[in-house]
Amino acid sequence: MFTRIDHVGIACRDLDATVDFYRRTYGLEPTHIEVNEEQGVREAMLRVNGTDDGGASYVQLLQPVRDDSPVAKFLERNGEGLHHVAFGTPDVADTANTVREQGIRVLSAEPRPGSMGSRISFLHPKDCGGVLTEIVQAPHSDG
Repeated sequence: MFTRIDHVGIACRDLDATVDFYRRTYGLEPTHIEVNEEQGVREAMLRVNGTDDGGASYVQLLQPVRDDSPVAKFLERNGEGLHHVAFGTPDVADTANTVREQGIRVLSAEPRPGSMGSRISFLHPKDCGGVLTEIVQAPHSDG
């Protein structure tokens, strides 16, 4: 079902300062920065290994761009830190259906656009041991 850890999402209040921390401390450089209006975030993807066109794992830094976004609400409740874990899958819709059949709540009826052209769905943290879980289909996958 899962082929890799695609990324870990980390909520932050200041994306530029957090990118600078990861650059200075770990030597990680952003390979992609974008604003995702639907999710209300400005994000940076920092590749840890692999290549952007296959097999890579990332740290995803998330700064809210509006107060009503899920990440803004997370920061208000929890402060900065780990927001979610994302697993890669060859077919996000098929994987969502499989976990739904096992009683896991999928937070969207259909996969939606994600970072860097991917397709994503989120799984309810109360059904996943308290962890917000994202499933990600890379843009070059056939599923």
